[in-house]
Amino acid sequence: MAYDTPETDARTSDAPTPTDLEIFQFDRNGFIILKNVIAPDHLKQINDTLDTILTLDPPLQADEWYGGVHAHSYGGREGVNLQQIYEAGEPFERLINHPQWIELVKHFVGGQRTFDYHHGPLFIDENFANIRGPGEAIGLHSGGYSGTKRTQFRYHNGNFHCGQINILMALNDIGPGDGATMVIPGSHKSNLPHPHLATHQMKPGELSSVDAVEGAIEVHLDAGDAILFVDAIHHGSAERINPGERRIMVYRYGPSWGNFRHPYYPTQALLNRLTPERRKIVLPQGKVKMRTPNRLPDAETIPTFYGVPQESPV
Repeated sequence: MAYDTPETDARTSDAPTPTDLEIFQFDRNGFIILKNVIAPDHLKQINDTLDTILTLDPPLQADEWYGGVHAHSYGGREGVNLQQIYEAGEPFERLINHPQWIELVKHFVGGQRTFDYHHGPLFIDENFANIRGPGEAIGLHSGGYSGTKRTQFRYHNGNFHCGQINILMALNDIGPGDGATMVIPGSHKSNLPHPHLATHQMKPGELSSVDAVEGAIEVHLDAGDAILFVDAIHHGSAERINPGERRIMVYRYGPSWGNFRHPYYPTQALLNRLTPERRKIVLPQGKVKMRTPNRLPDAETIPTFYGVPQESPV
């Protein structure tokens, strides 16, 4: 089963905030489809850069770096992840606060006029491109039943307070047989795990997919479309059976006090290039506080981040 997007869901330049229908669909289903949100010329710039990375000779291997971009794998058959993809250049930086979704993300992460905004409106805790070929997929994971604060769906006092809102962007057309993203609508509110979770969940070194899971649907997207979803929803993908590759990117947004999912840190070059608004999303807390003046003469005065000494980054 595939999910068809109603015409009323199409994003327009004069509708930066969510419509009443989008709010209703997000609350009910846990996701909404955003049509035509990345312009064709922007999409070409993104894919051209990915082509450069993916055609390196010799090929980029897992755990190798291309500048500030890291080749990452979960050890299964989920394809290649290019982590910290916002380090790949301006076309990727532009997505950090893309006008076609940034106000929607702010609305669903919520936290306005609360401590969640203490450092800024949002924080990107992970961002990556994923390239998947035939015989690859990602298994079923997450789900509202687990109650994790980081990925939670919550609505309180007339406002959404979601721990993680994902923007998954289609960089090429994704239809039947292409390994589409799959979701179980409404599972972000479930009190119980799906009975087939153990069979279809991610398994290291194995192929797992959401194919044949009762209630799961494929989300077919055209190049330039995106799906906005709360991470609490049960999700994964179908197995790609067609030739060629599926290309997507994901930017994960949460409250400003969050921390990075993986032990990455933005490069100084990226921070220097970013506009103040984008920098506030990439590194909400800004400058690292030096421990000076210090009454202990032998005290460490330069803080460390994941064991690496940090000068004040921005």
